[in-house]
Amino acid sequence: MPDQEVLLKEAQHLCATAEKIAVLSGAGISAESGIPTYRTSQTGLWEQFDPQTLATPEAWRRDHQMVWAWYLWRNSLVRDVQPNIAHHTLAKWQEYADVRICTQNVDDLHERAGSTQVEHVHGTLFHFICSECRKDYPDTVDIPTTEVFRAEPPACPYCGAPIRPDIVWFGEMLPQRPWEHSVIAAEQCDVYLVVGTSAVVQPAATLPRIAAHSGAPVIEINPARTPESGLCDISLRMSASDALPPLLAARQNAAGEKTTT
Repeated sequence: MPDQEVLLKEAQHLCATAEKIAVLSGAGISAESGIPTYRTSQTGLWEQFDPQTLATPEAWRRDHQMVWAWYLWRNSLVRDVQPNIAHHTLAKWQEYADVRICTQNVDDLHERAGSTQVEHVHGTLFHFICSECRKDYPDTVDIPTTEVFRAEPPACPYCGAPIRPDIVWFGEMLPQRPWEHSVIAAEQCDVYLVVGTSAVVQPAATLPRIAAHSGAPVIEINPARTPESGLCDISLRMSASDALPPLLAARQNAAGEKTTT
């Protein structure tokens, strides 16, 4: 089995001339900024709760005030962290290639780093919709400065039902347009990067297979092996912040520029 140094050089070779890069990013890339994943312990008031039991339609129907308070906490948590080297590297890469990101994350760290082609297939913490009529909520939402265990969400101005985060809960359908754009990116890319995701959440986990079927090499960047590792042409057992800068550097060198990351 090739060592990581050899694999990294192979990945650099693939990325050096790639004009179209498609990326599937997951919780691992945001965890490097300090955002806990769904599979790690929570803190404070929420440490006794399993996130996977809160992010469901059933939880909302059972106790929407508690679920709303949990999302307010997550919203404030994201606002307090900053994009990391991996986010900034992908944003910088746009100067050298067409970079399209499909993220399973509900934060805005890719956008804050400067990435402009980002599809949120699981929704976002920063957009709100009505829980009944599904119309967009037009006003801003006040985020408390301290943790609360329950809070009443604002009412929809159109039908009066409570609003909710525009997030895909377990068991719900993905938003059509972001998903379609993500599939197109996978079909058209020269290289497909799978960054910081365990590749177990469907249907987003099928995107690397779509890219591979279309003939693109698939490069996995994850410290641990995943169920999709066998599909990937190259698996880099590295963090996103360690792996992405040398891949971008290869592209910059091919363009005849000095590395700046």
